[in-house]
Amino acid sequence: LVSAGLDGVIIQDLGVFKYLKQEFVDKEFPELELHASTQMTITSKYGASYMKDHGCKRIVPARELSLKEIEEIKREVAIEIETFIHGAMCYCYSGQCLMSSFIGGRSGNRGRCAQPCRLPYTTEKDEGYYLSLKDMNTLQFLPQLMEAGIDSFKIEGRMKKPEYVAGVVSIYRKYIDAYLKDAANFRIDKKDLELLHNLYIRSETSEGYYKKHNGRDMIT
Repeated sequence: LVSAGLDGVIIQDLGVFKYLKQEFVDKEFPELELHASTQMTITSKYGASYMKDHGCKRIVPARELSLKEIEEIKREVAIEIETFIHGAMCYCYSGQCLMSSFIGGRSGNRGRCAQPCRLPYTTEKDEGYYLSLKDMNTLQFLPQLMEAGIDSFKIEGRMKKPEYVAGVVSIYRKYIDAYLKDAANFRIDKKDLELLHNLYIRSETSEGYYKKHNGRDMIT
């Protein structure tokens, strides 16, 4: 894979991380970057510093972190940070949910989540989407994320169509470039917000955890 042009690998397990560092990176492929996945649940500068000391090039911190917490990691630890900016949100802590495993035998921690939290559930009185979070959409405060020093933006796209990928990526690319070119006149076209919503949104959208800890209004 490295010979074919692989740039880096995203790893959840510390044992696998250590093995790849010692047996591949240190011995044969120094150009291969090791990244810590969001499933490692890195939530502070301490976790980020630990991974950096062990040869990690980039972390994808837990999706539950606020922008302030991400800024602190970036300020205190010299490591690349990649964060989610668009797409489905986990009801449970990202990458630590066992619901899909128990209900359908498919592990969300191994990239096979069946997304049972997206389904309707019935109580004694009613039926509703009680566990389905609104999709994340950060386009309108993209400049704040860029100013925070985040190195790479991650778009959730599990089980999505090619049209979704092409559309979402192109819109975010458009506004990243627009901000870099002329920050003072950064504006979002309402037509692009509508297009983003129509590509694939189950219901309403939210800003994720960047500006709030949690809340009932995050649920569909």
